[in-house]
Amino acid sequence: MSPTIAFAVATAADVPALHALVESAYRGDSARGGWTHEADLLDGQRTDPAGLAEAIADPDHLILLARDAAALRGCVELTRVAGDRAYLGLLSVAPDWQGRALGKALIAAAEAEAQARFGATHIEMTVIRQRRELIDYYRRRGYAPTGETRPFPYGDERFGRPRVADLSFVVLEKRLRSPAA
Repeated sequence: MSPTIAFAVATAADVPALHALVESAYRGDSARGGWTHEADLLDGQRTDPAGLAEAIADPDHLILLARDAAALRGCVELTRVAGDRAYLGLLSVAPDWQGRALGKALIAAAEAEAQARFGATHIEMTVIRQRRELIDYYRRRGYAPTGETRPFPYGDERFGRPRVADLSFVVLEKRLRSPAA
């Protein structure tokens, strides 16, 4: 990762660049330039500008951006779930930046923000069960499968158009260390 990466909280002005980054990382031919994409499982959009703007405006959401001097390179979304829990999602790294440890840095920054902003002691995420490589990546970062699965929202094109009929999510969870640890 470049030492010139800076993290910042997304604002409404960031929505166009944020949307372009997310779509390039998850869907279509551009996503195939990286190792972590859904292009073989889903067509269509991963998110939309309205959904991103809504998340940015919600005090129970936070989207962290990673930029260098040239462009937006990555992002991650946090959501306050309940009590001591937060949800991590939308981890996106520009395909040509994957493999530079930016994803790892975004996860660490998100975990620190979840503790500082939401008082979270646990963080969870969902990953499409067919994405074994990505599940293994998260496991190496301390996230463990809970045994819970959640259905994919078939029929809601806001989340894409499935190319396969058996999509579902596995739930992963991590207990966060106390700041003093």
